[in-house]
Amino acid sequence: MRRFFNVLLAVGIVAGAVLLAAFLISLAPEPEQRELPSPLPFVTTAPVVAGSGSIPVFGAGTVRPSAEIDIAPQVGGRVVWVDPALRSGGRVEAGQTLFRIEEADYVNRLREAEAALAERRVAMLEAEEEAAIARNEFERFAERQGGSGLDAEATPLALHEPQLAAARAALERDEARVADANLALSRTRVSAPFNGFVRDESVDVGQFVNPGQSLGRLFAADEVEVVVPLADASAALIPGLWALAADDGGQSVTARVIAQYGATRYAWDGYVDRADASVDDETRTIDVIVRVPEPFSAGVPVGAAEAPTGSPPLLIGKFVDIEIEGLAPERYFRIRRAALQAGNEVWAVSAGGAVSIVPVRALQRGDDEVFVTGDLEDGQAVITGGIQFATDGLRVITGQ
Repeated sequence: MRRFFNVLLAVGIVAGAVLLAAFLISLAPEPEQRELPSPLPFVTTAPVVAGSGSIPVFGAGTVRPSAEIDIAPQVGGRVVWVDPALRSGGRVEAGQTLFRIEEADYVNRLREAEAALAERRVAMLEAEEEAAIARNEFERFAERQGGSGLDAEATPLALHEPQLAAARAALERDEARVADANLALSRTRVSAPFNGFVRDESVDVGQFVNPGQSLGRLFAADEVEVVVPLADASAALIPGLWALAADDGGQSVTARVIAQYGATRYAWDGYVDRADASVDDETRTIDVIVRVPEPFSAGVPVGAAEAPTGSPPLLIGKFVDIEIEGLAPERYFRIRRAALQAGNEVWAVSAGGAVSIVPVRALQRGDDEVFVTGDLEDGQAVITGGIQFATDGLRVITGQ
């Protein structure tokens, strides 16, 4: 009887456990049903844009003066006056006197030269008079002799021709000495040859200077240059580059110079002046020189209606970006930079999601886009990310 009771108890425990498990299972939430992920890769795309107008040529370089000279006197002496503008950063105008050298010695030399010239003019008059007397005397002598062979018998010495030539040469020499003295006197005033800025200076009143001694540096303010190294493919996009001559006034190839000051970018208008006739040995690039007129005028803010603290000038030594107006092909396209794949190809996607590989020729690369030619269409979708490689006919799921 006890054994039967034990079996019945065990069966009851098992039955209770089964019922409790069934009850708990009935309280469990329904499992979430999810669709299986698609086996097709997901890619991001961007549309192809048909280009129009000229293709910009992008580059960068450092601003340098179009002309820069040493400030040096041509005569020596003690400095007696210095223009207050002759200081680092000072602006000077063409013809403005920068400093003066004591004139007394040069005034005295001029007076001596003028006195000697006055004496030489008297000597010249005497030589001319003596030559005239000699010729008259010889003519009277020839008439008394009854002959007319003046040129055959008269010697230059008898006619005082060498004495007259020597007097004339001595007069010209003294005139030259007066001119030299006047020139030396004028050079006691050292003037600026062009409108410019003083880079540095080392001259003060009372200082003794020698001819040719460098007393500072002056660079031109009317124009600056930017040397832009370009690959030959980019240089080939500049129209008529090799026909341009330095300072010929031709500004047909326009350029824009952009400099960053603080958080704002400023632009100045310029033009392509010339290109070097050699390739750099190290970088294998071609140096294209862009000139900017009136660089010290205020720049135009780029992408901002108004400069926050006033527009700065284009400073010497500033690193700048360059945009040159390039050629305008009949048919080209603009694509995202990420759309250009290795080997100069893009992966185009059809409306049905099929990939086709399209070879292209990259004409110019910008920061965000590339200008290409190839068998593309305006508005066509091309892959910009999502897969590392592709084959013709690969099917993908697209998204912008």
